[in-house]
Amino acid sequence: MTGKAPRRTRERILERSLALFNELGEPGVTVAAIAEDLRISPGNLYYHFANKEEIVTALFARFDTRIGALLDEAGRREIRLEDVAPFLKLLFEAIWDYRFVYRDINDLLSRHRSLELGLQAIVARKTEAAAMLCRVLAEDGELSATPDEVSALTTNLVVVATGWLPFEYIGGARRFGDPGFARASIERGVGQLLALLRPWLSESGRRRLDRARNDG
Repeated sequence: MTGKAPRRTRERILERSLALFNELGEPGVTVAAIAEDLRISPGNLYYHFANKEEIVTALFARFDTRIGALLDEAGRREIRLEDVAPFLKLLFEAIWDYRFVYRDINDLLSRHRSLELGLQAIVARKTEAAAMLCRVLAEDGELSATPDEVSALTTNLVVVATGWLPFEYIGGARRFGDPGFARASIERGVGQLLALLRPWLSESGRRRLDRARNDG
């Protein structure tokens, strides 16, 4: 019986870099540290990535693909109330799996122009998805708000979705690597966004939202 073929070095570099960035923060991880963790020579690592910026860019591309697929699906299906909580859970899980992006966002944006543009595009797509949700709910008679109120609600939903992980990091930095903390943080984030939406819903809309959340 032959053993499993070893994974390609490039893939191993990305996997371990992501784990180290998430655990220690991207600014605190050097190329030498990544190579040492993988027990490969720095030259071997540089064969695949010229510098740490290339590693960050490759990881962000994966994050962008994952979260982009979620937002694209939301646009195609026009999320209904029953879909909101499951969709938000998937969104927060994607953010959590690439949490180094949000944890070190100010530092990363100051050094990586591609990330700045990429995150701007992600925020714009989040805004489109939130606006579509509010529009669909209003058309169905489940949400009652003026255009200005809908605009403010849309912005608030995106602000919380984007800023939730840094907020959680402030209160739980020492527990950030705990899987239990991760699950609880995601649930809290979903709950916070639903709490923003709920007051604008009709009574039937609130019941539908609560029923879907409880069933989930």
